Amino acid sequence: MHVITLRFADKSKAPQFMDAHNAWIKRGFDDGVFLLTGSLQPNAGGMILAHNASREEIEARVQDDPFVAEGVVDAEILAVTPGRADERLAFLKA
Repeated sequence: MHVITLRFADKSKAPQFMDAHNAWIKRGFDDGVFLLTGSLQPNAGGMILAHNASREEIEARVQDDPFVAEGVVDAEILAVTPGRADERLAFLKA
């Protein structure tokens, strides 16, 4: 499982690439890799919870994000090995 943070580097360019970024996010959900997206507070960028992909696959996917490619955000990928989880999230431990 991976946690991806996307912190704004040049927020002024975000509106120009928002549609393409949202299409990239949709593709992540459609591919079954993204589980959750959200905003970093206060208005600092975004976060993605991803699974079912290797570190290399996540890195390649992140590089395809128009926000990353155009310098709107700086990405950080954190690998997480789940330990204890609520039963509703047990699938993350598989």
